[in-house]
Amino acid sequence: MTARTLHLDLLTPDETAERAAALGERLEPADVVLLSGGVGAGKTHFARALIRSVQDVPEDIPSPTFTLVQTYETSRGTLWHSDLYRIGSVSEIEELGLAEAFSEAVCLVEWPDRLGDLRPEDALEIELRAGAGEDERHLTARWQDPKWDNRLRAWAA
Repeated sequence: MTARTLHLDLLTPDETAERAAALGERLEPADVVLLSGGVGAGKTHFARALIRSVQDVPEDIPSPTFTLVQTYETSRGTLWHSDLYRIGSVSEIEELGLAEAFSEAVCLVEWPDRLGDLRPEDALEIELRAGAGEDERHLTARWQDPKWDNRLRAWAA
């Protein structure tokens, strides 16, 4: 499959949240979004905004840094939000049941480099980096699976 790339400059935290919410509207069960970037890059901010946008009943969205996984029932089906920063091995990820969730739920995964061989080939990869200004972010989206083509064309507009 041919890799595709999309670049977006997000000038404010609100713009980042709006872009995350717009992506949330386009997700379906078995979609996996891999969120990468350094500490403080905005991964959790992006994930929270996306989750809030698809919640039927608003609820608190804690960072899963210590719980590793949080699940939500949403308008897009079950959504798993995981933070793999503290994971030491792929076997720990298998114990969480995350690999099974990839085929059933919408999954947002922070620190996807920990996935190893469990990394889904059809995932959407989103990398966030600091921009020129304090609150600015540069978003790079990468994907290979054609299922993302139309959804991301509309998302980028």
